[in-house]
Amino acid sequence: HVQLVESGGGLVQAGGSLRLSCAASGIIFRINAMGWYRQAPGKQREVVAHITSDGSTNYADSVKGRFTISIENAKKTVYLQMNSLNPEDTAVYYCNALVNSLGVNDYWGQGTQVTVSS
Repeated sequence: HVQLVESGGGLVQAGGSLRLSCAASGIIFRINAMGWYRQAPGKQREVVAHITSDGSTNYADSVKGRFTISIENAKKTVYLQMNSLNPEDTAVYYCNALVNSLGVNDYWGQGTQVTVSS
C-alpha cells in the first residue's frame, strides 16, 4: 500500500554528477525518515545517506562532502545529489522509507543503476 519509485540513475564519467529522486505514494500518514542505500556486485547493501522528516542527516564516510540528501515532505520525495562521482560509486541505488501507513513499516524501491566510468 506504499510504493517508492526511483529515478535519475544512469552512466556518467568519473568526476561527473547525478541526481537521484525517490517519490513515495499510497496510504501515507507520515514519513518518519527516508534514505538511500547501494549495493555493488559481490558486496552487501550499505547505507549511503539518511534523512529524517525534520531534516537531520547522516552520511557514509565514503560519500561525505560529495553527496547531499534532501527531502520535500509535501511531495513525499527524497533526493540524492551526487557530485565528484568515482568508479567506486558504481552500484544499484535503493530508496528506503520508514512510513506511518497502516502501521509503521519499512519500504524499499526497486533500485536504480548508477555506473561511473573511469
